[in-house]
Amino acid sequence: MLTALGDPTRQAILESLSDGPLAVGELAADLSSSRTISRPAVSQHLKVLKEAGLVIDEQIGTRRLYRVDPEALRLVREHLDHFWERSLSSFQRRVASDTTEKRPRDE
Repeated sequence: MLTALGDPTRQAILESLSDGPLAVGELAADLSSSRTISRPAVSQHLKVLKEAGLVIDEQIGTRRLYRVDPEALRLVREHLDHFWERSLSSFQRRVASDTTEKRPRDE
């Protein structure tokens, strides 16, 4: 999932979809305000996001709408929260270790 999110265009697509379901053409129009991107390119990015489990598509009449999968975002958030907590704990242990090493020893 994180690899799929490594591309700025896919990040922009996910951000657009966070406001609600959109079709490929709507996404391409939404993204074209900040960059030039074709409908086929948007479709390819959606394919990557779908394979990563970050978006879900649904056929409604003649349109296929894409939306963010909230469960997938929860998993990404849990992973990043866990990473962040481990990093902070490691930093805290390092600071405590440095403080202990710098204290004058009783002689």
